[in-house]
Amino acid sequence: MHFLYPAFFFALLSLAIPVLVHLFNFRRYQKVYFSNVQFLKQINEQQSSRRNLKERLILATRLLALAFLVLAFTRPFISGQNQQNAGTQHVVSIFVDNSYSMETLNREGSLLDEARLRAKEIASAYGINDRFQLLTQDFEGKHQRLVSRDEFNDAVDAVKISPQSRDLQQIINRQQSLLAIQPNALKSIYIISDFQKNISGGQQLETDSSTRINLVQLQASSLPNVAVDSVALLSAVHRPGESEKLIIRLHNYADAPAEKIPLKVTINGEQKALGSYTINARGVQTDTLIFSGLAPGWQRGEISLQDNPVTFDNQFYFSFNVKKQMPVLLIDDGTPNAFLKEVFAADPFFAATRVPAGNVDYAGLNAYPMIVLSDIRSVSPGIAQQLKTYVSKGGSLIVFPAKDADVNSYKALLQQLNSAYPEKIITENTKVSAINLKSAVFKNIFDSFPQNPDLPVVKKYYDLTSTGGIAENLLQLAGGKPFLAENANGKGKVYVSAVPLDDDFSNLQRHALFLPIMFRIALLSGHDQPLFYTLGHDESMEIPPIQTNEKQLLKLVKGNISIIPDVRQQEGSTLLYTSDELTESGTYDLRKQDSTLAVLAFNDNRSESDLSYYTKADLAKILPKNGSILQSGNASLKSIIAEENIGVQLWKLCIILALVFLAAEIVLVRYFKTAKVTTQQPVQTS
Repeated sequence: MHFLYPAFFFALLSLAIPVLVHLFNFRRYQKVYFSNVQFLKQINEQQSSRRNLKERLILATRLLALAFLVLAFTRPFISGQNQQNAGTQHVVSIFVDNSYSMETLNREGSLLDEARLRAKEIASAYGINDRFQLLTQDFEGKHQRLVSRDEFNDAVDAVKISPQSRDLQQIINRQQSLLAIQPNALKSIYIISDFQKNISGGQQLETDSSTRINLVQLQASSLPNVAVDSVALLSAVHRPGESEKLIIRLHNYADAPAEKIPLKVTINGEQKALGSYTINARGVQTDTLIFSGLAPGWQRGEISLQDNPVTFDNQFYFSFNVKKQMPVLLIDDGTPNAFLKEVFAADPFFAATRVPAGNVDYAGLNAYPMIVLSDIRSVSPGIAQQLKTYVSKGGSLIVFPAKDADVNSYKALLQQLNSAYPEKIITENTKVSAINLKSAVFKNIFDSFPQNPDLPVVKKYYDLTSTGGIAENLLQLAGGKPFLAENANGKGKVYVSAVPLDDDFSNLQRHALFLPIMFRIALLSGHDQPLFYTLGHDESMEIPPIQTNEKQLLKLVKGNISIIPDVRQQEGSTLLYTSDELTESGTYDLRKQDSTLAVLAFNDNRSESDLSYYTKADLAKILPKNGSILQSGNASLKSIIAEENIGVQLWKLCIILALVFLAAEIVLVRYFKTAKVTTQQPVQTS
């Protein structure tokens, strides 16, 4: 047996008090006056041995009660596994999971309520001089310090649900980073969570051998849940009044089928589509919803599900821009190409801007979803480098070589784009023999494709050589040679024609296919903003270049929420960083002073939607040797942790024994009767 506060043994001197009282019995006799001695009829006599036994028993109970009371203050205990560190200050890091899954209800209320209670129980198991760190999914700077137990309890009460979702190893690393600067203390880590399977990839956890890790698993109820995982629009460019096809991906995270889940799509608060879906257990279903009637400008979209009782993922937000006109940049050698001019003049939606190759504004290239390079004899290294950056950012580039092209300059441009490039001119009367109808460019163009179509005739052409990138031939010559090649590069695409737009080479520019090909490539082009971002996952947002200064700051605004992001400029774009400031899902206006530059949509992390949990056996597999699992039940964690850190504490037993002996004293005083002898005395008369 050991004692936590042995100095309290000096209080045993107080045992002398009942002994002195016993030895010097200061009991005073009471005088009774009688008017006549004839009333003294009898005398009661007590045996001295019985009286002495009672007094000694009372003395013994008083001594034992006082002794056990003093012993309780010395905090006796039987050694535990950490007893060798008794008296050393503890530093304890406690992680409280406040992700969306902690909104799930159980018998104690919400899991977050139970997590708060367990955190306080853990803190109460330590001494008043020990120090604590609170950590949540938010990784807030104010939690990167050690506090007293009272401060810790106040901080726990302030914990709220967060959209963040961290990996288990990230959490442990964050806790250890603070504990590492406390070299002389006994370190302990506690992680209180429901332990969804998304919290770890199943890898063995890495921890410092000097730090003990404890996992406190809260028991969550198994609930059905369906959520929208993602959305996409088939068209990259959106025109006013035209039909839009929205692809939605629904995921059933439950082990039972989801029956007739209602879904609604609203754009700018106006209902555009409805649906009802039945999804198999653990199944994924994709559907396409069609709507139209959109006016020019930014569109704020919302998908709503009616899926109870899990509701935090019932909304999904997205945004896109319907443009009045689509800008197209035509770059030539100084002489306008009449065919390209006529093509884009045929539809007022396209706003074509022509510029000679020597006067290109490189900083403004990203404002054009599509660039057409035509009739340039030699491509300069400067424009080649800028076009490479443009394509990698998501732009579309169409190349029509000049009839007297410097093929080496084209090779230098197109090789770095991983695209086919022209080499020598082949003079041969041939024609286009095949159309790639599976390509997105030709999809839905033809109601029915004829068996013997009228295709472009070719007199001579450049032999296109592939650089080894992934190429797709949209149009193909007899013998399998490419006539119009498509290559992906970065986020953008490159289209290379084997002929210039010249009657001496082919009739492509006069053929009925030319206009739909150019329109389709234009409508599939564009480096538009992503439809949505994910809170806690997307660290940066890339937008077209915006010039700012100290007086013209960018702001993300939603209702009363206003956030100033960190702005960084890079080649061809602007990056926005919000750190952990953005915590609420929805659509935000990106503003520069009073002007709205864009609308950005943010959604919660859908990894929290999968309410599947680790078992105790699963957690044991990833725990290091210095780890343990504490499963919360109806009992308090305080006694379990105290036994681990100090041992079996006996002070409560001492208090109980002290009360028992006090009760025994009361019983002896009230009910222990000594034997009495009654003698008759004659009445004396005067």
